Amino acid sequence: MMRSSSSSTLRRAMLCMSLALGAALPAAAHAHDAGDNVHAVLQQAVPEAPGRLAVVATVDYAPGQASDAHKHLGSVFAVVSKGEVLSQVNDGPVRRYRAGEGWYEPPGSRHRMSRNASATEPAQLVVFGLTSEHAPLKSPIDQ
Repeated sequence: MMRSSSSSTLRRAMLCMSLALGAALPAAAHAHDAGDNVHAVLQQAVPEAPGRLAVVATVDYAPGQASDAHKHLGSVFAVVSKGEVLSQVNDGPVRRYRAGEGWYEPPGSRHRMSRNASATEPAQLVVFGLTSEHAPLKSPIDQ
């Protein structure tokens, strides 16, 4: 678990990128379920890694909301930007992440739980994924 003392800097940077880019991008919307309220921020081919695509999105969770279990085909980095999120990757423990904390999911990891820890307050993730240009960032856990 990594803590960042600059969570407000991250929030400001994400807000600026969101305002500058505006429109949602289809591939980033597949980072999580449609009910997760995913907002694409950026999708970019990575010249230093031919065939790879970087995706940045925010995922907003209503109080108590959860994602379906899934796996990511590429590397995923997630940072909680608001509230608290419960997350379980593979057979690891369920962990509580607070604003400014984050985790890494290696390619093929099974993300068994991603859920707003609060029944009364919203939560938000900033997600960065690196995947193949021709593969979705996320797929059902049974595939």
